[in-house]
Amino acid sequence: MTTTPRTGPGPAPAATPAKSEAPGTDNRPRLLLAVVLAALFMAVLDVFIVNVAAPTMGSELHASGADLQLVVAGYAITYSVLLITGARLGDRLGHGRVHLYGLALFTAASLACGLAQGATELIVFRLVQGAGSAVMIPQVLSIIQRAFTGEARIRALGAYSAVLAVGAAAGQIIGGVLVSADLFGTGWRPVFLVNVPVGAVLLVLGRRVLPPGAGSGPERSRGMDLPGLVLLAAAVSLLTIPLVLGQEEDWPLWSWLSLAAAVLLFALFCGYEARLARRGGAPIVAPRVLRHPGMGLAVLRILAVMAVNAGFLFTLTLHVQSGLGYSALRAGLTFAPTAVVFGAVALTWRRWPAAWQRALTPAGFVLTALGVAGVGLAFHGGGDGGAQLYVAYAGVGAGLALAFSPTLTGALATVRPEDAADASGLLATVTQLGQLLGVAAFGTLFLNRLESVGGPQAYTSAEALSACAWALAATAAAGAVSGLVLRRR
Repeated sequence: MTTTPRTGPGPAPAATPAKSEAPGTDNRPRLLLAVVLAALFMAVLDVFIVNVAAPTMGSELHASGADLQLVVAGYAITYSVLLITGARLGDRLGHGRVHLYGLALFTAASLACGLAQGATELIVFRLVQGAGSAVMIPQVLSIIQRAFTGEARIRALGAYSAVLAVGAAAGQIIGGVLVSADLFGTGWRPVFLVNVPVGAVLLVLGRRVLPPGAGSGPERSRGMDLPGLVLLAAAVSLLTIPLVLGQEEDWPLWSWLSLAAAVLLFALFCGYEARLARRGGAPIVAPRVLRHPGMGLAVLRILAVMAVNAGFLFTLTLHVQSGLGYSALRAGLTFAPTAVVFGAVALTWRRWPAAWQRALTPAGFVLTALGVAGVGLAFHGGGDGGAQLYVAYAGVGAGLALAFSPTLTGALATVRPEDAADASGLLATVTQLGQLLGVAAFGTLFLNRLESVGGPQAYTSAEALSACAWALAATAAAGAVSGLVLRRR
C-alpha cells in the first residue's frame, strides 16, 4: 500500500489498498500495520498492567480498596462506554486522523498517570486514558479493512487478534517486571510512563504512514446519531459500573437497579435505532452489518471467549498472588506460556490444512475447556501445580487463539469497507464487555468461594480457583456447541 503525501490544506487522498499478490514489494503496508497494532497492544496492555501494580500503588498513595478498584476499573468504564462513539468519529473525521488524536490523548494521560501524586488524580487520569483508547482503537480495524485486501487482509486480521489477546497476558507479565524492577525508585509509575516514549514514536510514524483523510462519500455524510449515542453510552455505563464495582461494594441495591436500568435502556436504544433505520436515517450500527452472515454468532462467541480469557487471567492472578504469595514478577511470568502459545497459534492457524479450518473454532473452545480444567486440577489442594501445569497453560493459550482468531477473521474478512467502522466498533465493544463480564462473574465466584471455604490460605484459594476453573470450562463448552451449530449450517 502507498499513500500520497499531502501538499495542501485539503483532504488527503484515500490510501491505496495493499495488494495481497505482492506483499514483499513495499514495506509501507507492514509499517502501517505495525504502527496501528503497536497502539492496540498498548491500549490492551493498560487494561491489565495495573493488576499486579495495584498493591504497590495502594501502599505508596495510601489508597483505599475502593480507590484501587476505580484505578483498575476506571479505564475499562470509559473505554467500553465510548468505543462506538470513537468508531463514528472515525467515519466523520477520517480513521487515520482520529486514531492519532486518540493516541495523543492516551499518551498524554499515561504521562499524567505516571506523575500523579494522589489516588484521586490517578483515577481521573485513568478515565481520560480510557477515553483515549476508545477513540484510538476502533480505527485499527477500519484502517485494516481499508488498507488491505484478500489474503493480506486475512493475515492482518490474524495479527490483530493475536495482539488483542496476547496483550492481556502480556500486561500481567510486563506489569510484574516493571514493578519488581523498581526503576530509579519509582515503584509502580513505570507501568504508565513506559507508554510515553512508545506513544511519541508511534505519533511520529503514524503521521507518515496513516491515511488521514475522512472516509469515502456516503460515510462522511452520515450523521452522528446523537440520541442513539446518548442512549447507548448511558446503557453501557449502567451495565459496566456495577460490573466493575459491585463485588467491591458487596453488590448493594444500587448495583442491581443499575443493571435493570441498563436492560431497559438497551431495549429503548434498539427500538430507536430500528425506527431510525426505517426512516432512512443513519443508525450507529447499520442493520446490514447485524444481518451480515455469521455476525450474530460471532458476537456471541467473542463475548464467550473474551469472558473466559479475562476471567481466567483475573482469578489466576488472585490465586498466585494472594493464595500462593507470588511476587509481582513471578505472578506476571505465570502467564508467559499462555501468551506465547496464543500468539504463535493466532499467527499460524491460516496455514494449517484446509480440511481443518471449519473445525478450528469448536476445537478451540474444547481445548480451552480442557486447559482451564487442567489448571484447576493442577493447583488443587494448595500445591504449586507441577510440570503438568505448563501443559495446561499452553492448552489454554492454543484454545483461546483457535476460538477467537477464526471467529474474528470470519466476521470481518468479508465486511464491506464502508461498513468497517460499524463492524469494528460493534466487535470492539463486545470484546470489552466480554472482558468485563468475565472479571465480574468469575471474580465474584472466586471471592465468594474464598469466603465460604475454611483452612489455610493456599488451600482455600486453590478451592476457589478450582470452582472458577469448572465454571470457565462450562462456558468454553457452551462456545464449542455454538461453533458446532454454525458448522452444520
